[in-house]
Amino acid sequence: MSTQRITIASVVEGEGELAALPIVLRRLMHREGIWDADIRPPHLVGRGRLVKQGGLEATVDALARRLPPAAPGGILALIDADDDCPAELGPALLRRAVAVRPDRRVSVVLANREFEAWFLAAAPSLGGHAGMPPGLTVPGDHETRRDCKGWLTHHRTDGGQYRPRVDQAPLATAFDMDMAQANSSSFDKFCRDVSYLITGKREV
Repeated sequence: MSTQRITIASVVEGEGELAALPIVLRRLMHREGIWDADIRPPHLVGRGRLVKQGGLEATVDALARRLPPAAPGGILALIDADDDCPAELGPALLRRAVAVRPDRRVSVVLANREFEAWFLAAAPSLGGHAGMPPGLTVPGDHETRRDCKGWLTHHRTDGGQYRPRVDQAPLATAFDMDMAQANSSSFDKFCRDVSYLITGKREV
């Protein structure tokens, strides 16, 4: 068994995820009893470039070149689904990413519809963080809502506006991941994909 540290490189499309994604990845690692993983700072690339043919491929190849040879772990691409169907776009992007670097574990996750939908899936756990009040309930449309950021702004009690670059990381620290995984199919896929990057075993 390899004694090398698990290394995760990633690409995101939003500035808020630059700080928030490593927090969630570390929390998942800690949940699995892994305390010394090398979580690389995410690489920021616009969604249009990632979805366009050749964009995701170039990014995955560049990230793969920076990983230690034969290190456990891999590359994660996290993209907002927006109005695209995750079940269609996700597998198509994954095929492209794997084709360019079949020697590396690669996962592509589409947050449906956006990263903040995962916070809404665990809304009761947000109270007291980033202006959120206690007593919130999970909205029934959290995975189909087009403006999760607007929902967060609407429910703030401090009169402020939800700002991803400021508020996404604190909420990533606070939200109940077990609740989110139970309520959100896309967050459940995210957790399973991270498990694949750790173990090499892909859950169906």
